[in-house]
Amino acid sequence: MLNRIDLRAGGPDGSSDPRRLLPRAQLDVSVAVDKIRPVVEAVREHGLTAIRDATHRFDGLELSEFRVPAQAIAAAERTLDDGVRAALVESIARARKVHEDQRRTDTVTEVVPGGTVTERWVPVSRVGLYVPGGLAMYPSTVVMNVVPAQVAGVGALVVASPPQAENGGLPDARVLAACALLGVDEVYAVGGAQAVAMLAYGSDVGGGQRCEPVDMITGPGNIWVTAAKRLLRGVVGIDAEAGPTEIAILADDTADPAHVAADLISQAEHDPLAASVLVTPSVELVDAVERELTRQVAATKHAERVTTALTGEQSGVVLVDDLGAGLRVVDVYAAEHLEIQTRDAREWALRVRNAGAIFVGPYAPVSLGDYCAGSNHVLPTGGCARHSSGLSVQSFLRGIHIVEYDEPALRDVARHVVTLSAVEDLPAHGDAVKARFPGSDL
Repeated sequence: MLNRIDLRAGGPDGSSDPRRLLPRAQLDVSVAVDKIRPVVEAVREHGLTAIRDATHRFDGLELSEFRVPAQAIAAAERTLDDGVRAALVESIARARKVHEDQRRTDTVTEVVPGGTVTERWVPVSRVGLYVPGGLAMYPSTVVMNVVPAQVAGVGALVVASPPQAENGGLPDARVLAACALLGVDEVYAVGGAQAVAMLAYGSDVGGGQRCEPVDMITGPGNIWVTAAKRLLRGVVGIDAEAGPTEIAILADDTADPAHVAADLISQAEHDPLAASVLVTPSVELVDAVERELTRQVAATKHAERVTTALTGEQSGVVLVDDLGAGLRVVDVYAAEHLEIQTRDAREWALRVRNAGAIFVGPYAPVSLGDYCAGSNHVLPTGGCARHSSGLSVQSFLRGIHIVEYDEPALRDVARHVVTLSAVEDLPAHGDAVKARFPGSDL
C-alpha cells in the first residue's frame, strides 16, 4: 500500500533527498488568495451583507444573524453527552497544567549602574479563534487555541466556526459546548474566508450586534481559510498557514507493527492529502506493517479517505541503513508529528532537531497529543518545523523593552551614540543626546 523508497547504501534512491522523494501535498495558496480576495474585500466594504451573501453561497444557508446566542451556548453544554464532557474537561485540565508552566516573567537587566532594560511580556488584547467544520468537527481545537490564550492573559477571545444546517445554522453543538466549558461566550456562526475577514476588519453581525476587530487570528482551516489568513497578514497577527497533517515514525525491529499501522492510519483519516511516513532499517517491520495496514484499513470507518492518503505520493516507507541514517531523514523531513518507536527511544528523541512534536515510545501515540497529553496539537506543517514552533502561551505574548537610564548612565555612553549616529549619517540622532548635555564637548 505504501510507496517504498530505498535510501540504503546501494539502494536505488540511496543518494536522493527525502524531501524530493516524498513531496508534500501542496496547497496552491497563492491561487486561492486571488479567488477569495473579492470575498475578503466585500466583507471589508459591505460587512453584514457580504457575510450573508458568502454564507448563502458557500454554506447554502440563509442567515440573518450570526452571533450565537448565549442561551444556545449554555444549552449545548447542558445537553453534552456525559462521556464527551468528561473527556473535554480532562483535556482542558491537562492542557492548562502544561501551558501554565509556559508563562514568562518580566526580566530586568542592569546594563550599567543607573541603566536598565526590562523585557515585559504583554498579552495580545483580542484574539479570534477559527474552528473548522468540514470533514470533521473539532471541539479539541477550541481547547488547544483557547487554553494558551487564557493562560497568556488575553483579554477577549472570539470563536468563529461554520454554521451547520443540522444544528439550525449554529456551529457544531460540541464546539459550542467546548466554548461554554472554557467560558468563551462570543461565538459567531461564520466560516471560511468571510469569517477571517470579519475577525480582521470587524462587522455588524445582525440583531443590532457587532464583531469588533481582533488583533490576532489563530486556528486551522481549509485552503480558503489559509488564503484569507495570508491575505490579511499584517492587518492582524496570524499564527501560521497550516497545511495537511503529517506523521513520521522512526522505528526499528522492536516496534509493534500493529501500533505503527494504527498510527499511520490515524493521521491519514484527517484528509486525503495527509502524509504518513515510516522510516526504518527493518524490512521485516515494513512487511509486517503492510499486512497490518491491509487488515486495519479495511476495518476503519473512513477507509476510502485513508487509502487515498496512504497511497498518495506524500506517504511512504523510507528504508535506511540504520537509525542514525533514519534520524538524518526525519530531521530533513521535519514532520508535524514524529513518533520514535525504537530501543532507547528517549535517547533518539533528544537527538531530533526538527519536529513539531515528538512522541516517545509505544505508549505515546499522536492521538494522545491530539486530545489529552497536555501538549498543544496546533503544530507547524510542510517542513516549517525547521524554523517554527507550535501554538503556545508565547504565541499570544509580545515582548516590550522598557528602557530606563538616569543622567550619569546616559552621559557615560553618550559619545558612542553620537559616534554611531555620525557613521550612519543620522546627525539628529546624536543631537538628541547632545541636547541633554548643553555645553559638553560630545
